[in-house]
Amino acid sequence: MKTAREQSARTTAGPVPSGATGGAGLGGPGARSGAWVRPYVVSLVCLDLAAALAATLSGTAVRFHAVLGAATTLPYLLLSLLLPPLWVLSVCLGGGYARRFLGVGTEEYRRVATSGLMLGAAVAVGAYAVGFDLARGYALVALPLILLISLGLRYARRKALHRSRRSGRCMSGVVVVGYRVAARDLIRRFRGEVYHGMRVVGVCLPGDEAAPGADEVEDCPVLGTFTDAADAAALVGADTVAVLACPEMDGAELRRLAWRLEKTDTDLIVASALMDVAGPRTSIRPVAGLPLLHVEHPELVGARRVLKGAFDRCAAALALALLSPLFLVLSVLVRAEGGGPVLFTQTRVGRGGREFTVYKFRTMVAGAEALKTVLRPRNEHDGVLFKMRRDPRVTPVGVWLRRYSLDELPQLVNVVRGEMSLVGPRPPLPEEVAQYGDDVRRRLVVKPGMTGLWQVSGRSDLSWEESVRLDLRYVENWSLTLDIQILWKTWSAVIRGAGAY
Repeated sequence: MKTAREQSARTTAGPVPSGATGGAGLGGPGARSGAWVRPYVVSLVCLDLAAALAATLSGTAVRFHAVLGAATTLPYLLLSLLLPPLWVLSVCLGGGYARRFLGVGTEEYRRVATSGLMLGAAVAVGAYAVGFDLARGYALVALPLILLISLGLRYARRKALHRSRRSGRCMSGVVVVGYRVAARDLIRRFRGEVYHGMRVVGVCLPGDEAAPGADEVEDCPVLGTFTDAADAAALVGADTVAVLACPEMDGAELRRLAWRLEKTDTDLIVASALMDVAGPRTSIRPVAGLPLLHVEHPELVGARRVLKGAFDRCAAALALALLSPLFLVLSVLVRAEGGGPVLFTQTRVGRGGREFTVYKFRTMVAGAEALKTVLRPRNEHDGVLFKMRRDPRVTPVGVWLRRYSLDELPQLVNVVRGEMSLVGPRPPLPEEVAQYGDDVRRRLVVKPGMTGLWQVSGRSDLSWEESVRLDLRYVENWSLTLDIQILWKTWSAVIRGAGAY
C-alpha cells in the first residue's frame, strides 16, 4: 500500500487510487470539494438583500400609504435602499455567512437573529445621532420583517441544499485520522446523516493498522498513516481533516498538523471521546495555559425540567381540544373494522422504571399479542424489538394509521397525565427493559416521548444499536430548543411515512 506522500509524488504518472475522490462532487488530485460554498453564500447574500428590500418597502407602504407619493416619504424610500446593504453587512459581521455554520444546526439562525438586533440598535442610534425623526410605524414593520423574511428564505434555501446533498452534490470531503473502529463509526454516521454534507474521502490509520492489504475502511481508501494526513488531504482535495480521539495525536502533533493544513487552507476538527455529548454542555476552559474540555452534567431536574413539563402538558391539552373532531372520525373508522375496541392499552415503562398504561388507537386484530409468539421467528428487527414490515396482525385501517402515526395521538392523554413527554426516548415494554444493559437503562432517567430523535431519523428502519444511540444522545443533550426542533421535524417524518410499519 502506498502512503499519501508516495501517491502524491506519483499523481502525474498515474490515476488517483480507486475511491479516493469519494464520488460525485469531488475532484481529482488537488481539487477542492467545497466549490459549492461560494455560490451558496452568494445566494444567501442575494436572499438577504431581497428580504431587506421587500421588508423596507413594505414598511414604507404601510406607514405612508396615504401620502406615498409625497415629498415626506422620500427619506424613507432612500432609507429603504440603504438598509439592504446595511443588513448584509450586519449579517456578515455577526457570522451569518461563516462556512462552519451553513446547512445544519441552529447556530446560523441564532447569528442572523443577533444581527437583526444589531441592525435595529444601529438604526436607532444612527437616527438619534443625525437628528432624524424615524417614524415608529415604519421601524416596527420594516425591521422585524427583515429578520422574519430572511430567516424564512434561509430555511427554504437550506432545504434545497439538503435535497442536493441527498443526490450526492454540495458535499465537503473529509479525511479521517484515527483508529479503524472509530473511523468506521464516523463514516457510518456521516452516511446516515447526509444532510450534514460531510463525505469521508480517505482514512489515515496508525502505523500498525495501515498494513499492506488493509487498504479500505467502509469502502474509503486508506491513504497512509497519521503523519500523512496533510498530504492525504491535498491528494484527494479534501476540505477538512477530522482527528478522532487517539493518544498518538497529542498536542504537539496536532499543532504540527495544523501548521501543515494552514498552507492549503484546510480545516482541522478534533473529535473528543464523548461523541454524543455536544451543545451547551461542552466548553473549552483554559486552565494553567491548557485548553481543557469542560463537560457540564445534563440538567435532569430543576427549573428547566419543570418548564418542559408545563410546556408538554399545556401543548398536549391544547392539541386534544383542537384534534377532538379527528379523534371522533378515527374512532368510528377503527370501530367499524372488526367491531373491536377503539383503544389499545399496553403497559410501558416510564421515567425511573415506573410502569404506566399507554393509550393508542387499535391497529391490530383481536388477540394480536397472543400471535406474537408464533410470529417471533419472522422478526425483522435486531436487538430486543419486534418489528415486521408486513405484520399480518395489522388491519387495513391500522396500516394507514401507522403510516402517519395517527395511532399514537391518544398518547396525548399520557402527556397530560405526566406519564410521558411530547419528546423523549421511545416508551419500552417491560420485557424489553428486562434485557437492558447498564448503558441502555440510561434511557429511563427521563420520561418517554411521543416522538424523539428516533422518530425523525428513520423510525422502525433504524437498527437497535442506532435507536439506543439516538435516545442516549437525546438524554445527554436535552433542551427545550432541541424539543421544538424535533417537534418541527416530526411533521416531515410523519408526512413521508418512512420507516412506519
